[in-house]
Amino acid sequence: MGKHSIHSMMSSLPTMPALLEHIGHPKQRKGLSFLDYALVLIAGCAHALSLAWPFSVGLAQGQPVWWLQLLSLAVLAWQLDRCARFKQGLWLGWLFASAWLGGIFWWLFISLHVYGGLAAPLAVLAVGGLAIFLASYYAVACAVYVSVAPGGGTRRAIVFAALWLLAELARMEFFTGFPWGEAGYAHLSGWLDDYAPWVGVHGITFMAAFLAAGLAGVSRSQRQLVLFPLVVVAIAAGPLLAGKSASTTAGSLQVTLLQGNIPQDEKFQPGTGLATALRWYGEQLQGAKTPLVVAPETSLPLLQQQLPEGYWRALQARFSTGQQAALIGVPLGSYGTGYANSVVGLKPFSAGPPQGKSAPSGGSEVREATSMGASTFAQAQAFRYDKHHLVPFGEFVPPGFRWFIDLMKIPLGDFSRGARGQPPFEWQGQRLAPNICYEDLFGEELGASFRDASVAPTVLVNFSNIAWFGNTIAIDQHLAISRMRALEFERPMLRATNTGATVIIDHRGKVTHELPRHTRGALVGEVEGRNGITPYAKWVSRYGLWPLWALGLALVVLAAALRRR
Repeated sequence: MGKHSIHSMMSSLPTMPALLEHIGHPKQRKGLSFLDYALVLIAGCAHALSLAWPFSVGLAQGQPVWWLQLLSLAVLAWQLDRCARFKQGLWLGWLFASAWLGGIFWWLFISLHVYGGLAAPLAVLAVGGLAIFLASYYAVACAVYVSVAPGGGTRRAIVFAALWLLAELARMEFFTGFPWGEAGYAHLSGWLDDYAPWVGVHGITFMAAFLAAGLAGVSRSQRQLVLFPLVVVAIAAGPLLAGKSASTTAGSLQVTLLQGNIPQDEKFQPGTGLATALRWYGEQLQGAKTPLVVAPETSLPLLQQQLPEGYWRALQARFSTGQQAALIGVPLGSYGTGYANSVVGLKPFSAGPPQGKSAPSGGSEVREATSMGASTFAQAQAFRYDKHHLVPFGEFVPPGFRWFIDLMKIPLGDFSRGARGQPPFEWQGQRLAPNICYEDLFGEELGASFRDASVAPTVLVNFSNIAWFGNTIAIDQHLAISRMRALEFERPMLRATNTGATVIIDHRGKVTHELPRHTRGALVGEVEGRNGITPYAKWVSRYGLWPLWALGLALVVLAAALRRR
């Protein structure tokens, strides 16, 4: 072969930029191969792992992995950029999200099968069905992205981020909401968490999706290869330009957090877990030395009128005088008035007027006790918080699902729903705002208490029982959720749980004290309350999530209009 022939052959080959443009062009794909589906499936599984690394090798167990989250979502965006049809984006998005969500909350199988008595095949179908159903939000988002995204790399990344944000908001708001495992939580240990006091976890999710799509676009454009690092630097520098913290110290408080480690399959058994819980928590509440002692969700797993005679009276008397108070997770109510998953606060009357309800005139002790379903009332002032965001199937039965509930053996009930933004428990200069179980997953609901800075909480307190899900990664995932709330509001979070993680989290989202998991014990430590309102708390307390909905919808509509032109 002569030099002229070789030169002609080489000149006919595409250059590297042209080859990348050809590979990445969104209209070049006619169909999806098995390899495409496999790659997206692996990326979805990796996205689940990024929220809390479950293994004891390779990375820090239980910790989020921000770079893995970006990489896995970038793989999905890259595959979507190569799609030519609406349906291709739909199926890829559905596959990715189903693998991700199933990998995030697979531990629901334990509560349904091990503790709920549901047959294993039905439990698998229930968890898988939930993942597939919730994945539909992301499937639609990916399909719309393929249809309306403009040609430019940065503009495509913005549209991808807007649609991903809308899918996350839909999962949070519709059908009672279950936004567990949102992408933003992977960045607790990364460089985006500094944005939490400004835009919250949803804003971090938007930025993470933008960066992932921008990373995917690097393979499609030499210009993107230059612009993307500049965008990364600009985002990283943002918190440095934002200024100092929005909160100031409100003083410190010594606390004791109780962790009973009562096995879930014994918790409601009279001869085993029930007796152990009443004895151990009673002893710890009576013997606590710190100004505040906190017992977890349903630590006393009986209605007050069902407790042994004199039990509740003794607790009331214990905190009727002196300089100590208690917050206790306990169910309240009766068959006639309805039931509530609640927290009761006890403190001496000398500390101030009754809290949690308007003070009744005359006979306040008896009336307050009666409103909580107690037959006797000693000398201590009572505070009451009722859970607002109830768990479907666990605390209320969705319409049409009674047949499913009847298949399980979980003690369920149709609980009453508490109001949003209930007043805090005031004690020794601190305003402590309870939240129960996964209520700390809904930052916009906690934010309702921050509208007025003068009465806003100085400390957040979570009461949980994760024993339903065994010794699994669910504990680490829930801890990450609490840490994010601490960052968003710049408030410390106390977590009193049955099996873990019982911790003290400071206003920077760092765990300062922790009790070993699945052990019985009391965590004693100091928490520093905080005053002041973060930018996130300001706007979310007034407008909820509507600014984010408006942002996402406006960007998508604008992209569609530009695409049509």
